[in-house]
Amino acid sequence: MEALADWLRSLYDTTGINFVQFYDPYERERLLRGMWVTIQLSLLSIGLSIVIGILGAWLQTSGNRAVRGVTQGYIQFFRNTPPLVQMYFFFFALSPLLPRVATDYGTMQPLLSNFTWATHLAVFFAGAFNVEIFRSGIEAVPRTMTEAATALGYRPMQVYRYVVFPLALRIVLPALTNNIVNLVKTTTLAYAIAVPEALFVANQIWSDRVNVLEMMLTLFVFYIGLVGIVVWVMHRWEKSMRIPGYGQ
Repeated sequence: MEALADWLRSLYDTTGINFVQFYDPYERERLLRGMWVTIQLSLLSIGLSIVIGILGAWLQTSGNRAVRGVTQGYIQFFRNTPPLVQMYFFFFALSPLLPRVATDYGTMQPLLSNFTWATHLAVFFAGAFNVEIFRSGIEAVPRTMTEAATALGYRPMQVYRYVVFPLALRIVLPALTNNIVNLVKTTTLAYAIAVPEALFVANQIWSDRVNVLEMMLTLFVFYIGLVGIVVWVMHRWEKSMRIPGYGQ
């Protein structure tokens, strides 16, 4: 690592190409912290949005019209408005209306931090699409499957848990992968409310060091690698669950 840092430092001295984020310990640590925040935001958003998708799809099958109406209203609101506008609305317009809490230093701070807001909004935005993705998978399961399970004595919840949902999951995995990839890329919008994720930190570094090209190249490589890992994991999951005739 020291040899690489020395070479990058000499590269800057001789050519002006400044990858300071790799040879300067302070800038390297700052960038790694921002990347870790992005990874945390992505993992939380992916997991919770999938939970919302499963729950919302199940609620859409409810016999209660009010429950279906609330679920549909949630979907239409978060799916049909831009995620950046949602972030600005909740953070700048709604957050000041919430109660403030005291810190250990005697000061007051918002009830929800900017990271918490960014996570919630990414979850709700992607979750709205996941609800429709899982709903389409449930509706694609042949009715003969549920009729056969019922004939075998399965109760409605058992039919959903052991027959409908496992088959629907196999069907929706390709669409779910696409939505998760979009979600990971959407986390960059957290920059707008000062969440110290990768893009926010990169902007700070290139503002201080005037190395926009080098920082943008670093960001491109980071996100290509991050999304590539997500796609690889999802494809492995899809392959492991594949059944002939489903999810092909």
